[in-house]
Amino acid sequence: MRCLLLLAGLASFSVLAAQPAWVEQSNQYATKVLTKLASFDPERGSELGIEKYDTQVTQLGLGVEKKELSAIADMVKSLSVAKQKETDPKVSQDLDIMISFLKQKESSIKVHEQYQLPFYDVGQDVFTGLQTLLDKRNSKQRMQKAVARLNAYAGLNGQASRVKQAELRTEQALKQNPKLLKPYYRSVDLAISSSDGYIKGIKQLFISHHIDGWEKGLAAFQSQLSDYKQWLKTQIQPIARHTTKIPEPLYTDELRQVGVIMSPKELIHRSMFEYAEIREEMQLLANQVAKEKGFKNSDYRYVVKELYKDRVTGKAVLPFFHHLLAKIENIIRDHDLVTLPKRQANVREETAAEFANAPFAHMNPPRLINNTGQYGDFVLPIVAGDAKDASASKAFAWTLTAHEARPGHELQYSSMVENGVSLARAIFADNSANVEGWAVYCEALILPYMPLEGQLFSLKARLRRAARAFLDPMLNLGLISPADAKALLMKDVGLSDAAAGYEVQRFIFRMPGQATAYFYGYMSLRELRVNTELKLKDKFNLKAFNDFVLSQGLLPPPLMKKAVETHFIPKYQ
Repeated sequence: MRCLLLLAGLASFSVLAAQPAWVEQSNQYATKVLTKLASFDPERGSELGIEKYDTQVTQLGLGVEKKELSAIADMVKSLSVAKQKETDPKVSQDLDIMISFLKQKESSIKVHEQYQLPFYDVGQDVFTGLQTLLDKRNSKQRMQKAVARLNAYAGLNGQASRVKQAELRTEQALKQNPKLLKPYYRSVDLAISSSDGYIKGIKQLFISHHIDGWEKGLAAFQSQLSDYKQWLKTQIQPIARHTTKIPEPLYTDELRQVGVIMSPKELIHRSMFEYAEIREEMQLLANQVAKEKGFKNSDYRYVVKELYKDRVTGKAVLPFFHHLLAKIENIIRDHDLVTLPKRQANVREETAAEFANAPFAHMNPPRLINNTGQYGDFVLPIVAGDAKDASASKAFAWTLTAHEARPGHELQYSSMVENGVSLARAIFADNSANVEGWAVYCEALILPYMPLEGQLFSLKARLRRAARAFLDPMLNLGLISPADAKALLMKDVGLSDAAAGYEVQRFIFRMPGQATAYFYGYMSLRELRVNTELKLKDKFNLKAFNDFVLSQGLLPPPLMKKAVETHFIPKYQ
């Protein structure tokens, strides 16, 4: 493993200290783009590791959006000129990634301005912006900057507060075009009901990291957020929409933002077929499991429900996952699936603040700019000892670990940190289809070597992804009701009432379009592997293929296909 050094100056953003010449050339272009974009979204800049923006916050307003559009147009023009002169194919490919990213961002800003009323969950935005800095992987000096950011949110730095900016931006847009699509009523309700929880979460973050001087800023913001709740109740709740249907151009944009380059209708068609196939595979497995376990009913829904009862809880959860991860790593080595790092993966328990914001297992990615040796964490939501959480299910733990840890997300990010990759591939190509596609693909890699009950739950997870891929577009295009979507998730996918309800909320207003990216990214990667196998025949090497995919960073499916066909296949032919 090569040590990552913190380099001085904006021109030296790096994912790795010693870079190939083409990466250094590509990063010079990427650094200029990142610096400019971060000036409009400082929180995202901080999340990526650009510390000069740690004390700043995003400014809201139509004027800011127009300046950002102008800046994007200038950057596209500059990168396009550079691409015409570029002779290195890898740098040229990275320029394509950046140009594509910027054009999509430009299109998204315009589409949302044309169709949708700006609406902000201010409590969530502020909590997330502070959580980026109040992370134990940051230095104490960097965490202290969260106080200045909190003061900026509260307007104590001389600028308008985040609450005031949010209200003015919404009122401004509503006055200009009263026909803009209003926020979904549940999203407004959620912004109102969760605000107190975010205040508690912010306080806990500062206390747990022993930061001084935050009390005045939080008191001011808490008062402002209380006023914002009242404004939402009187101004936004009465006009909030109750229909799930949104304009198709707006939904198509949501898909493209997460890397899904497919029409909503084609996505529905492809995923429905896959959904039916997976159900049949699950039933075949359930027949075997029921016979082995002596269950009175072999229906896959019943079998899954019974298997959920075998759980690990409380203090036993963390050791259980450590042991399971070691088993999976042995499977990977024994079957030459992919190259593993020599170091152990980070697996830890959620903090109370993290649990309040995201009470589910997840990968906490490392910073990708100026990384000084930080790695991602596989985070388990056991802080409350919740025996009902799915992460405690022994059968489901197999696919969960393969997805979030190794060979999934943890290995994906570790590869970028340890081996180096250009900023364009690590950041501008970072979307759900590229990231989640690899993780779901990794579930399939491990599935043949899992115990039968683990295989059944792995297929159950895949069934859920296929259901998402047709329910999400159907809800947003008004082709199914929320009640019917929830009923399907509970009956066939086997989700609890609460989990199914959350999924439907996710499709409609929390993250419309994002849930389809798992299916789309996985489908694209599986198709690429089959095509590669057909061309290489007996020369195909699975481990080499998987290592190559990891080495490319977070390439979009079309560019990953081009990289495999241009570099990987000729090498082995």
